[in-house]
Amino acid sequence: LPPLPVLWPLTPSGCLFFFFFSPGKVTSPTSAVSEKVRTRLEELDDLEEGSQKELLNLSQQDYINRIEELNQSLKEAWATDQKVKALKIVIQVTRIWSMCSDPHPLPETFSAEDVNDTAKETCLNWFFKIPRLRVSAIFKCNRFLSRSGIQDTLPRLTSMIRGIGDPLVAVYARAYLCRVGTEVAPHLKDSLNKSFFDLLASFRQIHSDSVQNQLVMHRVEIPVYLTLYSPAIHWILQCVSYRAPEALLTEMMERCKKLGNNALLLNSVMSAFRAEFVATRATDFIGMIKECDEAGFPKHLLFSSLGRSLASADPPENERLPILNEAWKVITKVRSPQDYINCADIWVEFTCRHFTKREVNTVLADIIKHMTPDRAFEEAYPQLQSVIRKILTYIHDFSVLFSMERFLPFMDMFQKDSVRVEVCRSIIDVFIKHQQEPTRDPVILNALLHVCKTMHDSVNALTLEDEKRSLALLINGFIRMVSFGRDFEQQLSFCVEARATFCNLEPVIIQLIHTVNQLAMETRRVMRGSHSRKTAAFVRACAAYSFITIPSLTSFFSRLNLYLLSGQVALANQCLSQADAFLKAAVGILPEVPRNIVIEGKQRSSEGFLLDFICNFLSTLLVVPDHPEQGVLYLVRGLLNMVQDYTWEENSDAKVRVYINAIPLLAAVSQESYLYSIPKVDSNETLYGGDPKFIAEVNKLCETLIGQVLDHLKGLGRDESIRKQGSLAFALFGCLLAHGDLRNTKLNQLAVNLWNLSHKHGYCDTRTSVRTLEHIKQQAQHSDMVHLSDMITRLSLQSRA
Repeated sequence: LPPLPVLWPLTPSGCLFFFFFSPGKVTSPTSAVSEKVRTRLEELDDLEEGSQKELLNLSQQDYINRIEELNQSLKEAWATDQKVKALKIVIQVTRIWSMCSDPHPLPETFSAEDVNDTAKETCLNWFFKIPRLRVSAIFKCNRFLSRSGIQDTLPRLTSMIRGIGDPLVAVYARAYLCRVGTEVAPHLKDSLNKSFFDLLASFRQIHSDSVQNQLVMHRVEIPVYLTLYSPAIHWILQCVSYRAPEALLTEMMERCKKLGNNALLLNSVMSAFRAEFVATRATDFIGMIKECDEAGFPKHLLFSSLGRSLASADPPENERLPILNEAWKVITKVRSPQDYINCADIWVEFTCRHFTKREVNTVLADIIKHMTPDRAFEEAYPQLQSVIRKILTYIHDFSVLFSMERFLPFMDMFQKDSVRVEVCRSIIDVFIKHQQEPTRDPVILNALLHVCKTMHDSVNALTLEDEKRSLALLINGFIRMVSFGRDFEQQLSFCVEARATFCNLEPVIIQLIHTVNQLAMETRRVMRGSHSRKTAAFVRACAAYSFITIPSLTSFFSRLNLYLLSGQVALANQCLSQADAFLKAAVGILPEVPRNIVIEGKQRSSEGFLLDFICNFLSTLLVVPDHPEQGVLYLVRGLLNMVQDYTWEENSDAKVRVYINAIPLLAAVSQESYLYSIPKVDSNETLYGGDPKFIAEVNKLCETLIGQVLDHLKGLGRDESIRKQGSLAFALFGCLLAHGDLRNTKLNQLAVNLWNLSHKHGYCDTRTSVRTLEHIKQQAQHSDMVHLSDMITRLSLQSRA
């Protein structure tokens, strides 16, 4: 159950005090404890009477302010241990347990028979001394006195409240009693029910002359006064209706009917009763609402409460349209734009749950009509956003959503940039989550392009990177859901338009390039690798799109990776000149790659990323045929030259590792048949056909790379970078073992020397060495690998050494 609204000050222990009646008599104290209690209670009486005198002859606001002052003073007194001022009785209550623990501690499940006489008498002192003061802790003290104490106390207190003359005080007294009653005796439902029926019986006091005269004297309007009752009545009804049987709820409803014209009570009933109970009797409640007078409690508030219940439970199907019509007759007549939109927002959900786009469109038209004059919508953005959320919750078919004539005009009311962007985000988010298949519907695409453009145009120099990333993810999700099927040209046209629309969000541009590359590969799949004149021109247009777009990216590694990927796509589609252009562009920007890049807001070295890219690039170059007008392996030479000139980090061995990784490529290009190829693309194996001059160029390049690595290894020895030297030596040894022709005596000896160098200082991994030797032994058993036998002997000697 919800917490009771606090309209009176609380003690530091959380106990709420009610001052009802004059004090009674104190029983004769027969112990020192009783005397102390009597003394402290008298002190409290003096403090209380003084406080009450201070509150006389004050206005309502002054009274509230004074209560707040007393509340603050009470907290400060408690904090500074001013025991009497801080109502020491709370601590006295907690001492009952220690009294009962003499001579033996009480068990957790004790009964009144287990309590000693001292503790019982102390409790009786409190109850007889202060019947006007009721604290939740004192209710629990009944457990020390008798088994049936609470069962007797609650009905008595329920009847005592009838003597309170002020109906507002009385209703909160009943609410507090219900609160405490549900805590200390949740099984005693009769007292709760009795409190509610007493409330009904005394409800006419609200309209009595004495109350009306007080309101006139304090200049309080009746609508404002009535709202003060709502929290307490809500609480009482929720306590009473919690797990209440259907028959009891029906009885309560019938008694409320008999009161007649009581909008305040009817509103509380609809708010507190179970939604299912209200929904099945929605027509009856509408009849009761019609009988209420507008004065004091407007009918639109009653329909708001009814709408909240109908948003959680469904009325009978045949009653839904009449219910909506009756509700909207009242809602559309509300003059205050704020009151109107508060009520309309609630009933939008009922409309979306049970009706078609026609009814929803009518509701949107009515909202526009009420909220447009004097730009009233500017004060109601939260409610208008709520309307959008509810529509999106129930309408996931965007062809239906955007076919409603009033939806986009409704969107136009969001003229504050931040709110408008938030609404657009919610629309795209729902589209991505619920759109099952890609769409080409022009209505959807035009509308969502407009929505995405609104999000994109909100980006400026002050926009945070996280915000840009979030917006880009949503726009990319939309782009991925756009498909024109076999109409590839239309798909490319869409990407061209999107590139111009979303030029300020780099992740979106990257997604568009991926989309176009995918489009080219889909064309290849449809044509089964054999392009016609038309499709060949189309894939070249796709390559041109990517080639034009990639330079606009600011991220170097995004540009590098997209140049390489787009070159691979062009190569797969037999666009050799385009592929050549992409790869040359990638090589051309390598010197510009910064040594550090920002990742998740932190500066990191770019070396590792650059090495990964170059290795991927080398594997692609195997199948790229040389240009007729260029030299042998001109792209490989160009890449290695860029690596040679690049400014690497100080003491970095990245350049040498690139050289080592390039050796397997050179070994592969000298083979008669390559390990892999691209259909319908003639690689260098076909162009050169094992030409001796070509092989000689490859060998010469290999010698140069190996020479560069050996020079670097010598330098590491002088710099005493022994561990790094051993690692690189073993890497080059593995490369020669896997790709070199070790029948060559010089190369064989070089391999042995590298092995010795890697093991010279004992930094080589033993397990790796043993496994390498085992591999060489297995290879030596093949007839064409007998030359490895002598090598094994020399390596084994070094290993033992």
